[in-house]
Amino acid sequence: MTLAACLARIDEVNRQDPKQELDKDGNSIPACLLYGQRMSAALATFKPDASEVLQIAVRAQHIERWHIARKESPMDRPGYLRWRQELAKHHAELCASIMASCGYSEQETEQAKVILRKQQLKKNPDSQCLEDVACLVFLEYYFADFAKSHSEDKIISIVQKTWRKMSEHGQAAALQLPLAEQELSLVQKALAS
Repeated sequence: MTLAACLARIDEVNRQDPKQELDKDGNSIPACLLYGQRMSAALATFKPDASEVLQIAVRAQHIERWHIARKESPMDRPGYLRWRQELAKHHAELCASIMASCGYSEQETEQAKVILRKQQLKKNPDSQCLEDVACLVFLEYYFADFAKSHSEDKIISIVQKTWRKMSEHGQAAALQLPLAEQELSLVQKALAS
């Protein structure tokens, strides 16, 4: 099997997402499918020489995300972190299963699992790359709506936490994103604090 076949299988799973979002052309698309496509496009720009394993992990970052609902965990910080850990484990296991069915080795599937669980951030270049790309996609496509529903103080705090998780290369790429004036102002305030 090929990389294309593996990505297609991930997309096939993500097509089942009941949540819909609009793409840039106004088409309604399953949210996880659109997110995966945005992640792959961002990776292609950010790290055009990415390995197949990294390309697959990036596409599978939110695979079947709806499977574990946020409301199933306590609505506090520990509950949020536990939910994120459960999701990362689910994404990693499902991605590895798809990769194995496409002929990828156990070593490659284990590598993808490490990336998707974001293990060894700052030490594992592929895990760090996934984190950078996820942050870039959030800032470019989801930050504006997120900012509308939270206080400025909370947004600034989140941007600061996001910034600390990114590599210098990721931070430089984030500063080149075509953010609207209001979102750019929030980022600048966060970085100045």
